[in-house]
Amino acid sequence: MPAIALALASVLIWSSLALLNSRINALPAFLSVGIALVVGGLVGLVKAKEWRVPLATFAVGVGGIFGYHALLFAAFRLAPTLEVNLINYLWPLLIVLLSPLFIKGLRLKVRHIVAALLGLLGAALIASGGRIGLDIGGLPGYLLAAAAAFAWASYSLMTKRLPPFPTGAVGGFCLASGLLSLGLYALELALAPGTAMPALSGLDWLFLVLLGLGPMGGAFYFWDAALKKGDPRVIGALSYLTPLLSTLNLVVFGGKRLSPLAGSAMALIVAGAVLGSLDAIGSAFTASSPSCRESRRTSRRSPRGRIFSGWLCGRGRRRD
Repeated sequence: MPAIALALASVLIWSSLALLNSRINALPAFLSVGIALVVGGLVGLVKAKEWRVPLATFAVGVGGIFGYHALLFAAFRLAPTLEVNLINYLWPLLIVLLSPLFIKGLRLKVRHIVAALLGLLGAALIASGGRIGLDIGGLPGYLLAAAAAFAWASYSLMTKRLPPFPTGAVGGFCLASGLLSLGLYALELALAPGTAMPALSGLDWLFLVLLGLGPMGGAFYFWDAALKKGDPRVIGALSYLTPLLSTLNLVVFGGKRLSPLAGSAMALIVAGAVLGSLDAIGSAFTASSPSCRESRRTSRRSPRGRIFSGWLCGRGRRRD
């Protein structure tokens, strides 16, 4: 269960992104992203010794974190926000569907696919409010949004294929990604003479620091640890809780209203998350149940006991 707890922690933190970002949405995108990611990287300074990783690992980490944000914000510039946000929520589905390609020994069951599709449908309803219409003029933006979703899914799955590296290395990924984002913002200023950097107020800095400590910093550490410990098919299904919790945050703290449509979407997301997590829930239950513990004691006394113990306590942990 530790992997599920870590995944839920990252999802809970990510759910604050929309609320915090709404407080600074007037700031240039690459400026706010850069500052927040730098803060997220500085959080990891206490583990700076763990930043020394192979170049390939560093390239995957920076490519995932920086590449995802760069592609997504470029998409927002070229296509309507609503549709881009919806396409962006393909990444949990891609994590589920691409797991067998990246990780040896994993296979998809029908329930994993159904869970991912339920989550996607629920996320689509929340993101679109039931209204969506793709404009062919926004095609470049839609393609970039899809590329962003693929980049994040690929980064998430690649962390299980790379040589083992400490979670503390994520701080280095964030810092490098933040500096690259600030570099892009500086390039924007250089290419637009007469454009000045906006003056940041105390509240701007407060929300940027909160972003860096939370959804654009701290969440990445939890996410990395969850993926290293858990089943990406389960974690992918749980990830669809992000738009659900984000919507609730906006309702509770942002003064938004919860519509019946949003309620239906939330039911779909929860159903998908539960369905996709059945293997992990069953594993945790059988491993901790009194019958399982008793069967382990029995297994020491007879061959029949060993067979029963393996069936009862091992079925939840069997890879399928």
